[in-house]
Amino acid sequence: MLNLDPRLYVDPAVLPRERNEIFAKTWQMLGPVSQVAERGQYVAADIAGIKVFAIRGRDGELRAFRNVCRHRGAQLLEEGTGRCATIRCPYHQWVFADDGHLINAPWFGEEPGFNPADWPLEPIHVATWRGLLFVAIDPQEGLVAQLGDLVAELADEPIETYQPVRSETVNFDANWKIYTDNFVEGYHIPGIHPKFFAAIDFEQFKTTAHKGFIRMTAPPREGLFYRGKWLWMWPNWTLSLFEGGMNTSRINPIGTKRTEQLYHFYFADLDPALDEKRSDTIARNLAVVREDYEICVRTHHNYEAGNYSAGPLSPRHEQGVHYFQERVKESLGA
Repeated sequence: MLNLDPRLYVDPAVLPRERNEIFAKTWQMLGPVSQVAERGQYVAADIAGIKVFAIRGRDGELRAFRNVCRHRGAQLLEEGTGRCATIRCPYHQWVFADDGHLINAPWFGEEPGFNPADWPLEPIHVATWRGLLFVAIDPQEGLVAQLGDLVAELADEPIETYQPVRSETVNFDANWKIYTDNFVEGYHIPGIHPKFFAAIDFEQFKTTAHKGFIRMTAPPREGLFYRGKWLWMWPNWTLSLFEGGMNTSRINPIGTKRTEQLYHFYFADLDPALDEKRSDTIARNLAVVREDYEICVRTHHNYEAGNYSAGPLSPRHEQGVHYFQERVKESLGA
């Protein structure tokens, strides 16, 4: 097994292909569905440059749309969460209802044949699973089909009972695939995460690839806040379990050499007396995550400089890397 051709990480022409062939054709996890639990609540997001939002309508229905005005293509809603009764374009003040239809095009003038009914927001697909919110632009398969064996993997975990407590966004200057390669293997733990390494039985670290996801496990030692299981799901989201909760993240390219990770942290017990403990767990999670960024940035630099040709992958530790890279190649026809 050889590592992926480094040109696929640094060639600017690759990201538009990934946007069309991977990100637009898969279900994207946007965090807890509780973000849109009440009427008028929305979450707006970027998916590899494609702007979208999901909103709970006055009728109680959950819908999703491209975050683009039908007039001249302006972005309608700022990324993040919020609440609105109608959707007003900040550019020319066109107003859309929460079901997407055009309510008003002010000061437009008389245009023969102009019918507001012809210019609704462009809908996309939306679904929920186990308390998580997903959207898809042009999915190749249903959400459960994409999740594959993950459905059985998490059947006994009460993930929908965990309550979201905090979200965090972190950014770094490397291609999204370099970070994903890093996430789906434990081979780097002794060199990059010394405290993490000391808190697990690394000799028993296992990585296995399954339909739709990769599982990494290691027996924890005293002091490890993780429960010893880390999951990655095609094409770009993660779920890690810790005592009393979990985190999810979405790995999102915002450029060929710039990536953001959008984290949500969930807990079973929201007792205010445990605020400090929860904050400590979140801080320790993010500290481990940030330890990966420097090596990813330096790896990207070597790829970009043409200073590296594809090397071999470990049959013991890099089965996850191989699985991910094969799916990327299949999607891109590479």
